[in-house]
Amino acid sequence: MWLTNSSIGRKVVMSVSGLFLVLFLTFHMCMNLALVFSPEAYNAICGFLGARWYTLALTAVLAAGFFVHIIYAFWLTYQNRKARGNDRYAVNVRQKDVEWSSKNMLVLGIIVILFLVLHMAQFWYKMQLNELLHVDPSVNPHDGSYLVIKTFQNPIMVALYVVWLVALWFHLTHGFWSAMQTIGINNAVWFKRWKVIGNVFTTIICLGFAFVAVTLYVQYGVLGWDVPQMAH
Repeated sequence: MWLTNSSIGRKVVMSVSGLFLVLFLTFHMCMNLALVFSPEAYNAICGFLGARWYTLALTAVLAAGFFVHIIYAFWLTYQNRKARGNDRYAVNVRQKDVEWSSKNMLVLGIIVILFLVLHMAQFWYKMQLNELLHVDPSVNPHDGSYLVIKTFQNPIMVALYVVWLVALWFHLTHGFWSAMQTIGINNAVWFKRWKVIGNVFTTIICLGFAFVAVTLYVQYGVLGWDVPQMAH
């Protein structure tokens, strides 16, 4: 099959799955922004999503998207290194016009994956999975605002989150325009435009996530606001 048997096909799968995940990050960032202004609104959104059939279906699709993106990333990296063979050791001079993020996409991706595992353990496990299977009766799975705020009261978690966002920014800025090039938008004019659009869009997403984490830390960690908690 062309999508699996050719290098171009594998890059197309990587690009499409990556752009799909960018859409999810955009929604997730907008949802998190609601928490800064209204914990009640955030909990209402969580309640609308919850462990309902449509949310579970979307979760399965997202998991498949992440799985495909990760598998194809390792696959393409392996194929590229195999194709270069020993030649990759022959050149020690830094290549010009090659972005740092382009040469370190796999490492950046691994950092993103490791944080996602932590993120799922902190929130998905305690919220959606907990609502569905009651894995942790001590936690109210409907009180997402409490879980998020308590997490970002910890400065170490905020610092880890910022490190993740830096890695995500480098990963997405390269991945966005690279995806557009792969799917055919690669003429001289639109290549530059998509690169600018990708940089701006990715910066907005990462700054949005960072704004939530830092603001919650200042409000509830530094200023000591009372953490709102929903009754069981």
